[in-house]
Amino acid sequence: MTTTTPPPTWLTRVGVFDLETTGVDVTHDRIVTAHVGVLDRHGTPIAARDWLADPGIPIPDGAAAVHGVTTEHARAHGRPAREVVAEVTEALTMLFAQGMPIVAYNASYDFSLLAHEARRHGLPELTAPQPVIDPLVIDKAHDRYRRGKRTLSVVAEHYAVPLDDAHEAAADAVAAGRVALALAREFTLPGTAAELHAQQIGWARDQAASLTEYFIKVGRLDPSEELDGSWPLRES
Repeated sequence: MTTTTPPPTWLTRVGVFDLETTGVDVTHDRIVTAHVGVLDRHGTPIAARDWLADPGIPIPDGAAAVHGVTTEHARAHGRPAREVVAEVTEALTMLFAQGMPIVAYNASYDFSLLAHEARRHGLPELTAPQPVIDPLVIDKAHDRYRRGKRTLSVVAEHYAVPLDDAHEAAADAVAAGRVALALAREFTLPGTAAELHAQQIGWARDQAASLTEYFIKVGRLDPSEELDGSWPLRES
């Protein structure tokens, strides 16, 4: 049931962050496009920056089919990956330095891949990004037994958040920020971003443990394996 509690005051202005990449392996895959922006309390963008990188490796057809950027387009129009990684990291660092929470859907993917990219290029990396707001983790924690997928498109639709250009970095980042606003109206969240950040660490760990148990049960994981539940940076 929707509550009448207004959103916490710290959610009146949030950063948003999203990457589109060459694949789903945070260790080896590369950034293709990126978006960092700021939304006001109504979910209206008030600052934004976008990047297109030449990742330095071929973009697989499957990835290009998702986000629409081919190897040829990235090579012709993208900037050197090292410059993009440095600027994205700097933009996030500046927002965190202002005490602004940053929304990222499935944050452990985006922040972990960015950290590996920084390491690859010999750049300073975000070693402890916080406070981070992850609508995926929050939604799973507060509506644990809802059936269906938890992709951004599905969750955005569930909370009546428009998302017309899924898998485009700016559209995904803004939609994730608006889902965070919707979650704050739907559920009672902690009064500070730091408290919410700390709670998400535990929620993400518990969610990974539960999914590990399920995957072992259905044969998708060996009993000796487990999913990495570290958040917002993966340990492995």
